[in-house]
This record gives sequence, C-alpha cells and structure tokens, in this order.
Amino acid sequence: MRVSLYVKVLFGYLIFGVLGFITIAFFSSNMTLQYLERDRADQLYNEASLIAGNCRQKYSGSNINFDSLGPQLSSIGSYFDADIWIVEKQGKIVYRSDGLPVGTSIEGFDPSEQGRGRYVIGHYYELFEDSVLSVTAPISANFSTYGYVVLHQSVSGIYDVRDRILNIIYITFLIVFAISLVILWIFRIYIFQPIKQITTAANEFASGNLKYNLKLHSEDEIGYLADTLNYMAHELNNKEEDQRKFISNVSHDFRSPLTSIKGYLEAMIDGTIPPELYEKYMKLVISEADRLTKLTSSTLALQSLDSMGNLLDITAFDINQVIRDTVAAFEGICKPKNLNFDLIFAERCFFVQADMGKIQQVLYNLVDNAIKFSRPNATIWIETYERHEKIFISVKDSGIGISKDSLKKIWSRFYKSDASRGKDKSGTGLGLSITKEIITAHNENIDVISTEGIGTEFIFTLPKGSPVKS
Repeated sequence: MRVSLYVKVLFGYLIFGVLGFITIAFFSSNMTLQYLERDRADQLYNEASLIAGNCRQKYSGSNINFDSLGPQLSSIGSYFDADIWIVEKQGKIVYRSDGLPVGTSIEGFDPSEQGRGRYVIGHYYELFEDSVLSVTAPISANFSTYGYVVLHQSVSGIYDVRDRILNIIYITFLIVFAISLVILWIFRIYIFQPIKQITTAANEFASGNLKYNLKLHSEDEIGYLADTLNYMAHELNNKEEDQRKFISNVSHDFRSPLTSIKGYLEAMIDGTIPPELYEKYMKLVISEADRLTKLTSSTLALQSLDSMGNLLDITAFDINQVIRDTVAAFEGICKPKNLNFDLIFAERCFFVQADMGKIQQVLYNLVDNAIKFSRPNATIWIETYERHEKIFISVKDSGIGISKDSLKKIWSRFYKSDASRGKDKSGTGLGLSITKEIITAHNENIDVISTEGIGTEFIFTLPKGSPVKS
C-alpha cells in the first residue's frame, strides 16, 4: 500500500509529539523533582545548622532551657512546614517542635547512614507513615558531637510544587505543539501540493501526453523543477515531432527514386522500353541509385553526429588552404554553368582550431548549395577575415535567394524549398542540417542572409588557432 509523503510527515509529527510528551513526563519530572529536593534540603540544612549553633551552648557549659527555645523552634518549624527534633548522640529525642512526648529513643539511630548526602527521603526509621525529607546537622562542641538537629518535611509539598511546574511545562508544550501545526500547513501548501502536481505532470508525460502544461509558479527549487519538467516535455514533444517529420521525409525521399527504379526495370522487363533504349534508362536507374546512396550517406553522417555526441578531432590548420582545395574540387561542375569563384582573404593564412574533416564537409555543403542556385555566368564569393580572436568565413552567391518563410526552416532535416525540389532533384535536404550540427559541435555559430532574386550569404565562425610548427 502506497502511503503519501504528507501522511508520512504527519505520522512522524505525531510520533514526535508523543515522544516529546513522554520525555517531559518522565525525564523532566524526575529532574524537576531532584532539583526541588536538593533545593529544599539545602534550605532545611542551613536552618538546621543555625539551630545546631544555638544548641551548642548547652553542651559547652551554658544552661539553655529547651522550654525557652521552644517558641523559636516552633516558629521556624511552622515557617518551613517542618518538624524539628533534637536528638542526643545515643538516639534519644530530647525535643520535638510538634509537641509530642519526648524521651523516646530511635532504634538503630545512626546519622552516618546518609553518607555525604545532606538529606534522606523515606519513613525515617519507620517513625512516619508518609515519606518525609529529613536533614541532619550535628551539634558539636569542643571537637565532640553531642547530638543532632533533625528537620523533617513531608515530600507531598515538594510533589505539589513539581506538579505545578510540570503543568506549566505541559501546557507550554501543547501550545507550542499546536502552533507548530503551522509547519504542516506550510508543508502541505508549499511542498506537498506542488509535489503532487509535479507527480501528476510526470505521469502525464510518461503516458505520452507531452503537451500537458504544469502550471506551478514558484521562485524556489520546486518552481525550478516544475519549469525544468515543462521544458523537458516541450523538448521531447519537439523531438517527437521532428522524428515524425524525419521518418516522413525519409520515406518520401526514398520512395521517389525507388519508384523510378522499379518503374524503369518493370518497363524494360515487359517490353515497354525497347532494347535499343536500355542504355539510356539504365543510366537513369544508376542515377537514381546514386541519389539513394547519397541520401543514405548523408543520413548516416547526421546520425553519427547525434549518436557519437559530436566527437571532434581538433587540430590547427589553415582555413584558406582548405577553401582553395574545396573550390578546386568543384571546377568540373562549374564549367557547364560558367561559374567563377572570387576568394577574398584578409590574410594569406588564417589558422583555426577545429576538426579539419568536418569543416571540409561544411565548406563542401555550402559551396555545393551556392553552385546549385547560382545563375549561369555568375560569381561565388568566399571571404575570410578576423574579428575578436574569431575567424569569420563567408560563402556568398548571387542566385535565386531564399524566401523569408524558408529561412526559418532551412536547418531542418530533409527540408527542401519548392525551388529546390523543382530544380535539384538530386538534393537530400540534409546538407544544411549536417552543416549546422558540425558548427554547433564546435560551439560556434552559423548565420544566413538572403534576399529573393538577389542571392544568399552563409557566415560561420571558428576559433583562431596558432600556426603549426614544423
């Protein structure tokens, strides 16, 4: 059976209250009683010592009549609510403030039995029916002990004082316990209820409802957790949406060449395409197969960037030389459209710290895009310059440009503008996605500036590096 956190805290709080009450009832009661006994015993002993001092004159030669001393002792006894006895060394009672007969001997009288303590509690040699607190002070003269002053006080009075003190403690504890219920209320409002809302939201997310909105506004750790869960759900929802689009786009782009290949081969088999045209259509089949190969390679490259956590082999290299090599690779493609490259380098060499292979792929994708969408006899500009310890690389064409709506989508996987689908059926729609992933893996930025009918410019940055020492 699952028990809620609030019930556990409430149960723990009640246990705390019970244990606190038991602690007060036993430990505080005993400690209070012991304190009161010691305090009362000290008072009685001090008074017994004074009386012993007065009685010392009798044993040092002065003739003191106990009858004349009696009223004073009775007053002291009344004040302290105590019985005062004067006992000779052998245990014979020679004076009692309570007026009862004297001359009785205490059987087994031995004051040394109480040890170093100033008092004893009990029935005092079974002479009292109820327990009394008894203190004994010696009457000494000429270095000899002749008798003792014994004060007896009922412990019931001490118990009454203890009970009154404990009653105050109990009432105070109950008031504090009741006031502390505010803590439970605060816990319920500011912790339990938000946790319950977070649990509900987590269950919704776990069941697949990623659009569930956790409405919890708090400027503390609970609020931060709620915001984090909302953000997580939003990102997961976007990922799920991207996955659906990814699968849809993959299916679409794979289906088209597969349909063409299947159609051409079936037409060749059933005779629709005569043998003399086989070579033409086999070239088309190879072209579609190449398109599938390119699409597969790009998909695997993008998947590799995701699954490998964008692991990079960072080295220092000359970005200008990499640009020259990349441009040289496109000379054959540029000749049919009579395209020219204009390389503008602020310095002869610009060394950067990056993954050379990945940056070559970025440049290849950007240059390939510029060639696709440039008009015949146009120029493609590639520029490098330095700003604030960063090397900026720009690839600019004077082609058809990109619409404002498409600018926000060009980094999406498998996205192609209508113009792209119309003019370049060999594209995969993954080039710019891969480019974005690579630059992001370097903790750098890539931006695009484009105007329809005028052209497009891609600009990305790389950290400046030091020349390699040979």
